[in-house]
Amino acid sequence: MAKKPDGKNTSGRGQRELKVKVKTARGRRSSSTRWLQRQLNDPYVKRAQAEGYRGRAAFKIMELDDKFGFLVPGARIVDLGCAPGGWLQVAVPRVNALGDKPGPKGTILGVDLQVVEPVTGCEIHQLDFMDEGADDQVKTWLGGKADVVMSDMAASSSGHKQTDHLRIISLCEAAAYFAFDVLETGGTFVAKVLAGGAEGELQKLLKQKFTKVVNVKPPSSRSDSSEKFVIATGFRG
Repeated sequence: MAKKPDGKNTSGRGQRELKVKVKTARGRRSSSTRWLQRQLNDPYVKRAQAEGYRGRAAFKIMELDDKFGFLVPGARIVDLGCAPGGWLQVAVPRVNALGDKPGPKGTILGVDLQVVEPVTGCEIHQLDFMDEGADDQVKTWLGGKADVVMSDMAASSSGHKQTDHLRIISLCEAAAYFAFDVLETGGTFVAKVLAGGAEGELQKLLKQKFTKVVNVKPPSSRSDSSEKFVIATGFRG
């Protein structure tokens, strides 16, 4: 059995996991290789696979809800940009969407530009939320008020940081105006944004509509990412 120079056993618990190295393949850009290597070595990616979640983003909404407690039994949830479905998976048991636990039964509506594989307990629709009239269509599917509107919408990366920032702020603002129309008094708005300066106007708008607005970077969000989440609670109605 292999031993360290000091004679201690190198096998068993306490060892650091070996990192997976990815070689640059012909036709693959070095940036793609770095992304793939990061994915293969990401502990949250591994944990998502082990626990049956569709992506590491599931842990972001999990951590945010653990802190702010907006996914409660009986809550009516709208998830904008819900692909691949990790946030939906987390919400189902927390709002009792299956009705298999004591207490009120919640409802969950998911919307995304892409086709999303069904999640038991959720109603999911394919729709470009930025299309004209899309918000009215979502309201029709919702059929009433919501307790929580959450948005993980993000535009495809252009490679230009400021452009990407402006695009995601635009998506976040669209989600916010939708939330103003459908939230119950006291409701919650959760959205992903990218730090970059243009989010100031959004913050001012949210502070007019909600009693508390905070920015959070959950532990599962990569440290080298400019991603953060805005949590607005206590909708004034």
